[in-house]
Amino acid sequence: MRKRLHRFYVGEALQLKHDFWLHDDRFLWQWRKVLRMQAGQEVVLFDGQCEDRLYRILELKDNEAHLQLVTEMHRQVPARDVYLLWSLLKKDKNDWVLQKATELGAGHLIPLVAERSEKLGFDADRARRIVVEAAEQCGRSDIPSIREPITPEAALRELSSVAQIYVCEQGSEPVPNAAPDAAVALLVGPEGGWSDAERQLFVDAGLPHVDLGQFTLRGETAAVVATALAATL
Repeated sequence: MRKRLHRFYVGEALQLKHDFWLHDDRFLWQWRKVLRMQAGQEVVLFDGQCEDRLYRILELKDNEAHLQLVTEMHRQVPARDVYLLWSLLKKDKNDWVLQKATELGAGHLIPLVAERSEKLGFDADRARRIVVEAAEQCGRSDIPSIREPITPEAALRELSSVAQIYVCEQGSEPVPNAAPDAAVALLVGPEGGWSDAERQLFVDAGLPHVDLGQFTLRGETAAVVATALAATL
């Protein structure tokens, strides 16, 4: 059995050539000090847009690595464009949502500031690091987009023209499926539930609902379950 390859997101600034020297300390330190890699081993580099490439390390020094292309690899991207909008949570629960939603194929991660949200602050740079690491680990070839928190009202204004929006909560009635290739946006509310004004907003917009099951879920669990259900809509 072939050993699982380590994957690294290099971004768009680095051009993945057939043969080149890498000078990025982020990778060099991890390869040498953490993974204890040596010349002859292979790594996968991807830019999040076009290419996944398998490289062999010809030389590995303190300040540079000589890489040679072995083969181009098939890109692994989600089959459906999924927007996950979840009400901000306490402490590290948002980190868990970001990680698992990335692994499950969400393409756009948007925190919501609902009336009963638990937390208002959001570190977009930290969120970016989390989703990059999750994409590297799970094997997907793209990086989900992340934006600053918005209100439910703003979400409806911005997304109604680009995706079918669903309200996700416990005990909802089944809804007709969206077209297989249609983008979907999933609204996941706070643990305290949507306010009366927010519920009226959704009614006025005619939004369908997605049933999250029989039991009451924690906010982070609801966000992950909703993302997993996106493939069935």
